[in-house]
Amino acid sequence: MAAGRPTWQGHLRLSLVTCPVAMYTATDAGSDVRFNMLHKKTHNRIRMVPTDPDLGPIERSDIVKGYEVEKGEYIVVTQDEIDGVRLESTRTIDIERFVPAAEIDRLYWDNPYFLVPDGKLAAEAYGVIREAMTKEGQVALGRVVMHQRERLLAIEPRDNGMVAWSLRSHDEVRAAADYFDAIPDQKPDAAMIQIAQKIIEQKEGPFDPEQFTDRYEDALRALIKEKRKGKGRKVVAPEPEDTNVVDLMEALRASLGKAPAKTAAKKAPARKKAS
Repeated sequence: MAAGRPTWQGHLRLSLVTCPVAMYTATDAGSDVRFNMLHKKTHNRIRMVPTDPDLGPIERSDIVKGYEVEKGEYIVVTQDEIDGVRLESTRTIDIERFVPAAEIDRLYWDNPYFLVPDGKLAAEAYGVIREAMTKEGQVALGRVVMHQRERLLAIEPRDNGMVAWSLRSHDEVRAAADYFDAIPDQKPDAAMIQIAQKIIEQKEGPFDPEQFTDRYEDALRALIKEKRKGKGRKVVAPEPEDTNVVDLMEALRASLGKAPAKTAAKKAPARKKAS
């Protein structure tokens, strides 16, 4: 049974096949260390009071939405007018196209959501769509309105469910050439490349996300724990030294000697199916 409130509820439609679905965020940022703003003397939590430059503090009920068309000139839009702009994608994910996942540049992949059938009657149609996609090896593209924005979704089968990825729009992804064209187009020394390849081979291993914790978050928690005890301390992270270009070959050879032996790939633990 899915936990928590869904981010979105509506219908998934493939041609004439439709089923109710719900989307839940697949990631959790709730464990991040978050700080509140306090007054430095009283330690009272600061309240963000909406303020008009002429009237001073105002009630939130007096706030309206406006779009700036010229400097200081706004078009005021009411919530009823915004709600009146209805798109079919507000309540329906209409599958428009199927593509191989490899054709979608990884720069476009954004946030993952668990897409699940909403109710027992939806399970059969949901299963048909999922299994057909699995057999064809395709990712479905559709649109959805979330957080007052229409987003493109890439939906892929996963275990006995499906994951919907919101995709960034073309305007959101910057052109790589704007950043990479200035990189000198010169071939590195072949011997250096071979040593670097050996270092890569020695460091090969399976991906285990549990090994990659957020060390900065861990350090913050340790700092808070120490301060709670009344000790207090500073957390200092050592900065890596830049490689001296003159000694690049020496640095590569030294790295080759320090590289740990390649660990045998271990079998990933079986994923527990949601009950």
